[in-house]
Amino acid sequence: MALHPNIDPELAAALAKAPLQVTDMDGIRAEDLPGIRLQIDAAGAAMAALEPDGRVTIEDRSVPGPDGAPDVRVRIYRPTGQRGTAPGLYWIHGGGMILGTVEMEDPRLVEYAAQVGCVIVSVGYHLAPEHPHPAPVEDCYAGLLWTAKNAAELGIDPDRLAVAGISAGGGLAAATVLLARDRGGPSLAFQLLICPMLDDRNTTPSSHEFAEAVVWNRAANLFGWAALLGDDAGTDGVSPYAAPARATDLSGLPPAYIDVGELEVFRDECVDYAQRLVRAGVSTEFHLYPGAFHGFDMMLPDTEISRRAAAERVVALRRALLR
Repeated sequence: MALHPNIDPELAAALAKAPLQVTDMDGIRAEDLPGIRLQIDAAGAAMAALEPDGRVTIEDRSVPGPDGAPDVRVRIYRPTGQRGTAPGLYWIHGGGMILGTVEMEDPRLVEYAAQVGCVIVSVGYHLAPEHPHPAPVEDCYAGLLWTAKNAAELGIDPDRLAVAGISAGGGLAAATVLLARDRGGPSLAFQLLICPMLDDRNTTPSSHEFAEAVVWNRAANLFGWAALLGDDAGTDGVSPYAAPARATDLSGLPPAYIDVGELEVFRDECVDYAQRLVRAGVSTEFHLYPGAFHGFDMMLPDTEISRRAAAERVVALRRALLR
């Protein structure tokens, strides 16, 4: 695949030196997913294990899911030697609604816990298509309710609790925040949405532009939304708790930080969502990273633009939570 002419030169050089091993999503079928998940798990197991980090302790738990639904797994990250209460960050992993685990976020969340000094609860929601909407977002909301209810035991200050996520997890984070507002749920101090997957309609210019992409092209996005919504994807009546871009009222939401790459399917829906938040009176910070593709910072973390993106998110979390 030829790289986009606008790609960041350092990202292009890194790709030329070590091409990414990315699953081809063109023509993928639901029956292919178990094999793809096994391949991804095997690749993760083959990578060097996360070195023990004395700055942070990690604990896994199983917590109650939505009414009548299976329990939900969470992974908890605490700054070592924490005294008293700390800010809380409720995290939702990516994976296009169809892939992903809590383990994949260990490197990022260890850094957030250490650098921000926050307690992080990362939720392992059930994946589509085996668990279509509303299962993923209801899992995420149930985990948020558990986190807020158990804030004292977790060492979290309930007045400094944020929701965050990346890609599909960014979309689920936005939806979880909407649910919290509309159901009178936990009070939230902040929402951090990293390249969020927000709009099932796939009608923006960027959703058409990136039929070819380094990571997560148009075909992959159409497949992810179809896995979540079935034949309803792209039709009238899709819930904003499935696709937050569908929400008609964004008022009363917590302050937001959104970032996205220039060269990705989600670019225009993220730009639009940020603008609509501002117009609804929600204090919003937005970053469009030039020449960056979907997931650039996770896949090529040692490039300058990736370090800059990672640093800006930490700054935003500190500003929102350390008060």
